[in-house]
Amino acid sequence: MDESTTPTGIEVSNKDQVLEISWHDGHTSVFPLYGLRVNCPCVTCRGGHGSMGDFEPEAFFEENLSRIEIRNIEQVGNHAIKITWGDGHNSGMYQWETLRWLDPENHK
Repeated sequence: MDESTTPTGIEVSNKDQVLEISWHDGHTSVFPLYGLRVNCPCVTCRGGHGSMGDFEPEAFFEENLSRIEIRNIEQVGNHAIKITWGDGHNSGMYQWETLRWLDPENHK
């Protein structure tokens, strides 16, 4: 497994509205929760199977956002996490490779 897509830790702060992932290569990704919710990778949120790889990294930089909450995070095998959001939605599996690509640092 690629060290850049191997997580070593996950921290959620609903108070600070961020999810942080520490990676094996020493990098830390800081995701605003709003951007993660907008980029939910499930079929419904992406708008159908044909749009499964289409994401909106610009959502990480939007201002004046409503508060988003994470209720739970579960690991799915060795390749993804499933987030249960405050609105009850939980069908998106966020793959490590996708999260590393979505890292806001890559889209400034």
